[in-house]
Amino acid sequence: MPLDPVIDRVTDRIRERSAATRAAYLARIAAAASEGPRRAHLSCGNQAHAYAAMPDKDDLAQSRKPNIGIVTAYNDMLSAHQPYERFPEIIRAAASRAGATAQVAGGVPAMCDGVTQGRAGMELSLFSRDVIALAAGVAMSHDTFDAALYLGVCDKIVPGLLIAAASFGHVPSVFVPAGPMPSGLPNDEKARIRQQFAAGEVDRAALMTAEMASYHGPGTCTFYGTANSNQMLMEFMGLHLPGTSFVNPNTELRDALTAAATERAAQITNLGDGFLPVGRILDECAFVNGIVGLMATGGSTNLVLHLPAMARAAGVILDIADFHDISEAVPLMARVYPNGLADVNHFHAAGGLGFMIGQLLDAGLLNADVLTVAGGGLGSYVREPRLRGGRVEWQKGSAESLNDRILRPARDPFAATGGLKQLQGNLGRGVIKVSAVSPDRHVIEAPARIFTDQEQVKAAFRADEITGDTVIVVRFQGPAANGMPELHSLTPVLSVLQDRGLRVALLTDGRMSGASGKVPAAIHLSPEAAKGGPLARLRDGDMIRLDAERGTIDCLAPDFDTRSPVTADLSANQHGMGREMFSLFRAAAGDATDGACAIL
Repeated sequence: MPLDPVIDRVTDRIRERSAATRAAYLARIAAAASEGPRRAHLSCGNQAHAYAAMPDKDDLAQSRKPNIGIVTAYNDMLSAHQPYERFPEIIRAAASRAGATAQVAGGVPAMCDGVTQGRAGMELSLFSRDVIALAAGVAMSHDTFDAALYLGVCDKIVPGLLIAAASFGHVPSVFVPAGPMPSGLPNDEKARIRQQFAAGEVDRAALMTAEMASYHGPGTCTFYGTANSNQMLMEFMGLHLPGTSFVNPNTELRDALTAAATERAAQITNLGDGFLPVGRILDECAFVNGIVGLMATGGSTNLVLHLPAMARAAGVILDIADFHDISEAVPLMARVYPNGLADVNHFHAAGGLGFMIGQLLDAGLLNADVLTVAGGGLGSYVREPRLRGGRVEWQKGSAESLNDRILRPARDPFAATGGLKQLQGNLGRGVIKVSAVSPDRHVIEAPARIFTDQEQVKAAFRADEITGDTVIVVRFQGPAANGMPELHSLTPVLSVLQDRGLRVALLTDGRMSGASGKVPAAIHLSPEAAKGGPLARLRDGDMIRLDAERGTIDCLAPDFDTRSPVTADLSANQHGMGREMFSLFRAAAGDATDGACAIL
């Protein structure tokens, strides 16, 4: 199937925009690769330090066996990362069987946005991505590894690991998922009880019971938020082995897939004929394919923030217009909570990513001729893994959806477009995700109510102050102001207001979450208020028009452009919970539309 003209045009546009930076990047990784296997350049003393604790140190010192570095985000506080505790043992055994060795090169921090929602710790969340990239860079700096396995799942962890992998782009790299927890309390029931609690209809004991039934065991949360969007992204970009994203933890198949990833990493080093540095995989086509997957699945808006930063690490320059144009060309093929009632386990059972990739390839909506860790282009990702004799074999996946309420073919989608829109107007540039928003709420025109943090919104709600149609403006929430925390804890409040019949919307220079979506939310507005952006000129009562159909966001006050921006007292955001240590990141962060990265 010929490539869709919009996908072709956007890919070419990115390629042209990135010509100089990508060429410089490829030259750097080619120069590093030309030096040959890394360990050959270490002195005897260097090597002795590196191998001292290894039982097979003689193999490392005297043989040409590949040595695989493991960069892990393991901790046992995050359900998604707890399964990684066992992975180094599995990887070392698999490496030995494949004639290789493996070492844990280092660990990276992995915080949980679910724990820090609405708390001061959330103001460290976005920049934890940069810390993860730096920590992974430290792990890889020992320069003793012929390939790398990156173990991470959740919100900032995969983006941070990918930035590091791109920075060490001469090293072959495979990303290894841990899988989602089994299904628990249905997500719509959880959301209903949250709204009842926000409205004062149930007590905290009922809320706690529901939450514990939702988040109940090892593995990724089962809704389609940022963590599971990350896993989709790695598969669409060819960095996972096919079909691995949504296999549950602590199963025989999960363990076998981890072993298979290890074996594949050993096959693509610079010691043999199949050398495949990860920087060559991370080209313009790979990032376009990732965006296509994001739109087709209705994935997290957080990836609109992370993808530009990840791409920049590989010399590829993305713009939010690229997301908008791809969204307009790509149909929404999945309904997974919060865009539907199903969770990711149901999605996987219905045909999952293999079915979607096959459909999108047939429709000409994906770049097929790309490099992947599995080899064979993206066409190999229509296969799904099966166990045979304790080992993984890949077979052709289902060509039909097994549940058309969850997953539909490209020719008969849930919606003709992916549902992500660029917004632009006198209030700046930002995005809105409308895949879960009722069409009658795609245009909201209402007076503004100005807040400078989400607790103020909750207090106004509890005091019954919001009784009419309102655009709730939460400003000074950008990366330079307070680290750009998610405002996901506002979701129950906004949902209750909408359910009362009010026409409400959120407008912010902050971000929401992949778990949000039924209330129209114009997010990532740039330039942010803390940098004198347009939101800093808004006043209570200003009429705001949010038009997702036309892609505009404007203040209708006639004197708006002549006003001076207000400033805010941000002193409360600068200290406590480690925030003082992150002042360097806040000062260096770029605009949200460019990825809000402080290190690139």
